[in-house]
Amino acid sequence: MVAALIRQGHRPLVVAIEGDADWIGEGAQSFDLMPTPPERFALVLPKLKRAGVTHLVLAGGVSGRPPLHRIRFGLDVFKMLPRLIRAYAKGDDGLLRAVIAYIEDNGIAVLGAHEIAPDLLAPAGVLSRVRPSAADRRDIAAAHEAAHAIGVLDIGQAAIAVGGRAVALEGIEGTAGLLERMRDMRGHGRLAGRKRGVLVKCAKPQQELRADLPTIGLQTIEAAHAAGLAGVAVEAGRALIIDYAATVARADELGLYLVGLEDVA
Repeated sequence: MVAALIRQGHRPLVVAIEGDADWIGEGAQSFDLMPTPPERFALVLPKLKRAGVTHLVLAGGVSGRPPLHRIRFGLDVFKMLPRLIRAYAKGDDGLLRAVIAYIEDNGIAVLGAHEIAPDLLAPAGVLSRVRPSAADRRDIAAAHEAAHAIGVLDIGQAAIAVGGRAVALEGIEGTAGLLERMRDMRGHGRLAGRKRGVLVKCAKPQQELRADLPTIGLQTIEAAHAAGLAGVAVEAGRALIIDYAATVARADELGLYLVGLEDVA
């Protein structure tokens, strides 16, 4: 994302959440860095306004939430707390919409990562050398149906199917945790002895596409392989593939299929 902005002639200001952001050394002279502890993230917006920021891209996630007593709020956030609390009661997507509205009310336009770097969007079709079999296609359909169902409930974006039925759904632990759980489940109950299977990630039907688009990358492929899966599928045009060439190459090396699903929104 940073590299895309630099190529477009911008000098971005990167707000890096400490403990979650990858620290970028090479090429750092081309952008400004604002390391921020997660408990002080609510104080960032006034700093962005003072820095003259006009557009903001929300990218990446925060793995841990600091205890409430450590979070520092500015006066403007305190005024908005009732609105945020009501939004939080509606789930993650409702909260994201409220946060984006709050940012834009303060004169900063929010853009989606795909608007800055459209080449990150998953293309349609089979992206790997390995192609899914008919049985794999049934797994993909079952996992997609399950992922869509939990998306409607604003629970998660991903599901795993093995043998034509959904066996694991993404929860609060995220996709990495889902795949780790799947690896541990391989020898249990009805999964014992079963092979293959697929991870499917798709945007929630009501998703705010400017934030939290489904994302996969090298780590997803590695974890899917470790979990004994045969492939990964994402929605074409509504999911991001980080480091596309390397991700596809790794899928090929491990013998996994990688698919961009069409007409599933």
